[in-house]
Amino acid sequence: MAIKEKAYHESQNIKNELHLRELMSHLPRFCKQFFIGMEHTTASRTRIAYAYDLGCFFDYLHKENPICSKMEIQDIPITILDQLKPMDIEEYLYHLKLYEKDGVAHANDERALKRKLSSLRTFYNYYFKNELINNNPAVKVDMPKIHDKAIVRLDTDEVAQLLDKVESGESLSNRQQMYHERTKTRDLALLTLLLGTGIRVSECVGLDIDDVDFKNCGIKVHRKGGAEVMVYFGDEVLEALLDYMEERKTTSAVEGHGNALFLSLQNRRITVRAVENLVKKYSKLVTSVKKITPHKLRSTYGTTLYQETGDIYLVADVLGHKDVNTTRKHYAALEEDRRRRAGRIVKLRDV
Repeated sequence: MAIKEKAYHESQNIKNELHLRELMSHLPRFCKQFFIGMEHTTASRTRIAYAYDLGCFFDYLHKENPICSKMEIQDIPITILDQLKPMDIEEYLYHLKLYEKDGVAHANDERALKRKLSSLRTFYNYYFKNELINNNPAVKVDMPKIHDKAIVRLDTDEVAQLLDKVESGESLSNRQQMYHERTKTRDLALLTLLLGTGIRVSECVGLDIDDVDFKNCGIKVHRKGGAEVMVYFGDEVLEALLDYMEERKTTSAVEGHGNALFLSLQNRRITVRAVENLVKKYSKLVTSVKKITPHKLRSTYGTTLYQETGDIYLVADVLGHKDVNTTRKHYAALEEDRRRRAGRIVKLRDV
């Protein structure tokens, strides 16, 4: 009797849950309730991120706090949260800027510090809201100021060059050329899909064959948080996917990977790391200045869509941003450019 193949997102959730439990085993025992409390409102990957951040926090307390240093991390009591002051948390954030662990130097920029403080605030707020502690010093610590970064994306001519390089394999090393004939149809379909829909790389590798609706030119993707939506694509993506499907039909996948749309050379579902590597490989042939990642291809799509439509709500919806302000923040520079153009459009007198 054939065993039904688990959907990618289901198997990933199981894998993430096992990883989370392993991380939790190194935290104080009282932390377990925090993760139970947030289980139905967060994705498994989000909970893993919280576990990593809390791991940093309690590692620090175990080394620097005179009470915590006398016991194992797992034995640290919840009462320690009440004993900490805002300045203790500020010192923790200062420590995170640059520290050494197991002989390796670690650094955190302003965005990483903001995330770790945000995790700590959520952690404290849970126990404070449930009246398990009396104080919430984390909320009294100011968030680090974030300086906006320029959006890195491919220009229109760079997109065309990238896809041309994938098709031709020109400028690849001899070793890369050996595999190019076997992967170029897949690589072209995958990169065209990323550039033509703006989906996340995790959403791309999670696609199954039956998630593609060729009749209506759409793909069913599982968003962060578990939402399932249809994302639509144009003729160029359709053509690339159809070409790849002819090849995919003749490929026998490893058991357990039969439904996967994109396969590796080992005939297993392609991984996020493999997609990151192929994007890096081809983008180096186009630009040596810009560091292009799958997320930058997503930014390229979002930028193009916003330039063509001027509809920030449409961009937010297609990219799967829950808050339109997230989208607006990423494309603020484009809005500034549009406002400048508006100033040059209106003429008061004929010259």
